[in-house]
Order: sequence, then C-alpha cells, then structure tokens
Amino acid sequence: MKRTLTTALIAAPLAVAGSFATAGGLAEPVAAAAPSPVAVAAPVSYGNDWSGAYGGLSLGYGDVDATGVTGDFEGTTFGGHIGYNYDMGNVVLGAELEAVGTDDFVNDATGLELEQVLRAKVRAGYDAGAYLPYVTAGVAQATVNGDEDNGYFYGLGVDYALSDSFTVGGEVLRHEFEDFNGGADITADTVGLRVSYNF
Repeated sequence: MKRTLTTALIAAPLAVAGSFATAGGLAEPVAAAAPSPVAVAAPVSYGNDWSGAYGGLSLGYGDVDATGVTGDFEGTTFGGHIGYNYDMGNVVLGAELEAVGTDDFVNDATGLELEQVLRAKVRAGYDAGAYLPYVTAGVAQATVNGDEDNGYFYGLGVDYALSDSFTVGGEVLRHEFEDFNGGADITADTVGLRVSYNF
C-alpha cells in the first residue's frame, strides 16, 4: 500500500510536467509578432517642366537717354518672340530671339526716333513650380532714324505658367549702345509684359 502511494505521488508531478512539455508550456519559446510595414510617402516634386519651344507677343514701355542729346525720349514698345527652354531640374536654361517695334518713340527736340530693337537672349532661371524667375543677357541691334548699330543688354524677368500651353510674364531690361554709329552713347530701359504659347 505504501509502495503504491509513493509511486502515485512521484508519477503525478511527472505526468503534469509531461503535459506542459507536449502542449507548448512555459519552456517553449514564443515567436514575437513581426512589425507591420509602415507606408512611406514618396517625395513630392513641386517643380514644373519648362522644357520646350514657345512663342508669343509683348507690350511695354521704354525710355531712352543719349549723350549730347537734349532730353530723353520714351514711348510704347510691342513685339514678338520665339525661344526654347531646357529644364535641368531646379535650373532652367534657355535662348530666345525677339523683335520689338515702337510707337511714337521720338525725341521732340532733335527728331531722333527709336524705330526698333532686335534681341538675341540667353536666359537662366530657377524652377519654382508655376513660377520661373530668371536673369537674361545678350546682344541687341537698335535702329534710330534708319541707322543701325549693335550693343548689349541685361535684365531680370519672371514667367508664370497659366497652364501647360500658356505662360504670362514680365521683364525689365537695360540696353547699352556705346558710340552709336560713331556718335552718342545710348542707354535704353524697357519694361514689358509678355504672353507665350508653349508648343
């Protein structure tokens, strides 16, 4: 009787321990749950693709000062332009040809008249999304009373993309014609409003 009781007392704990081992008890390691993936937003570009050809019209105002000429003269300007931009990311490079005519751009004291200005431009701008601020410079040819001579210009401008097809902008330029046809030095400041169609 004692032997049976002793055997039962020893067997009981062993049976309990065995049940824990076979049922995934405390000794069995528990696998940690894998972390759920976190969605990462893709970087957003705020730039605008300015690459491509364009052409358009301009309307502006100009003021001319010539050494040795009494008083300056001023008037309305109007013209057309065609160009091409290449968007390199943040920087936009471009080239442009422009022809500008004038309306009643005459110096009353001397009868000198600025008839037209032709410009060949290079432009370098910053892609600020719908806006493109830029600097520009190049060579210019002016016609005064039928006489032509060459000079240079430089200035600032900004374009705004109304849509993929249309752009509006403004530009301020300073022109320098030194010793124009062996005579006076001429300085011309112009401001213009522009509208362009992007091809």
